[in-house]
Amino acid sequence: MNDLVVILTALNLEYRAVRDTLTDLLLHPHAAGTRFEVGRIDGSNCRVALVLVGKGNHPAAVLTERAIAEFDPAAVLFVGVAGALWPQIDLGDVVVATHVYAYHGGTSENDGLKARPRAWEISHRADQIARHVARTGGWARRLPPDLPVPRVQFGPIAAGEVVQDSTASDHARWIRDHYNDALAIEMEAAGVAQAAHLNDSLPVIVVRGISDRADGTKAVTDAVQWQPRAAVNASAFAVAVAVELATEQRPDDAPREREPTRSPPQGNVYNIATGDARVGLQAGQVIGDIRITPERVAPTDLAALIAEFRLELGQARRAGLLDESTYEAAQAELERVTQSLSPATEQNHSKLMVALKRLRGLIADVADLAAKIATVISAARGMS
Repeated sequence: MNDLVVILTALNLEYRAVRDTLTDLLLHPHAAGTRFEVGRIDGSNCRVALVLVGKGNHPAAVLTERAIAEFDPAAVLFVGVAGALWPQIDLGDVVVATHVYAYHGGTSENDGLKARPRAWEISHRADQIARHVARTGGWARRLPPDLPVPRVQFGPIAAGEVVQDSTASDHARWIRDHYNDALAIEMEAAGVAQAAHLNDSLPVIVVRGISDRADGTKAVTDAVQWQPRAAVNASAFAVAVAVELATEQRPDDAPREREPTRSPPQGNVYNIATGDARVGLQAGQVIGDIRITPERVAPTDLAALIAEFRLELGQARRAGLLDESTYEAAQAELERVTQSLSPATEQNHSKLMVALKRLRGLIADVADLAAKIATVISAARGMS
């Protein structure tokens, strides 16, 4: 897993709103034809893979799964516009989904249609980050200066397969009767949430700007350009959340869960090492805590590993395993790594780790390079 965040949109105007916040964009075509663009959020180190999925939960689910398999991202965000279901939600407001309802599930019986809903809840970590971004307010700096700052509201979002533009239709009554707490309605979030759920509960955040009221006035609000305005609002908030997600401690850096307590072994304990392996610690029964301090890695050792990686990177390029743009981006990160080796300050070590993780994301598809950079990262951690 790396520090890249996937952002998906359904409409071209939503895509453009996010794309306008990115720099250093590179085309990343998928073998099946999907065209991703990978860039950095302006003013940050957060990398984003952006893709247009089109309308509907089904294509959203398929392309979310494809993006996750392709990039192994830190999180997935779906960004776009939606219709408000309550009068207290204003046009332009940003709604962040605390739950996503797939509301079209049901069973038809003699006395009517009975709801069989599916629902997905935002992860605690993602929810806390999104609320922190909303609370601190810095995200609004990305908005056009001549526009008012919209409210950010948290609540359930209903996702189905139709465009709702009525408060009196059977469809509208169904939503009101069975999903009464939903703040907004749209057509993609259920597919995105399901795909993320099937990938070990990958953090997913759905951010929607309110462009209409789902009450029969959609043509009017679209005519006065509420869709692009709402898309810009949602994009500004979403990229601020993406930056926070990418800079948070990654799960693979987090402390491991403590192993369950087992009964101590009886008798003698023997560890047998073969080949180049060594037995670092041998113990029978241990009472109390054990702390093992790894040997610190000298900067010269790390520099040697980086030099070896640089050679292997060139070999991979000559073998056609890396395209030119990826190779150049990797070389730029390697240069940042080298510059961060000296002097050995805490700030430089932080820059070193960020550059190494970005480098890992760039070459993740080349197995030999991925294994090598994992060794380099492990050695770099040993310098802290």
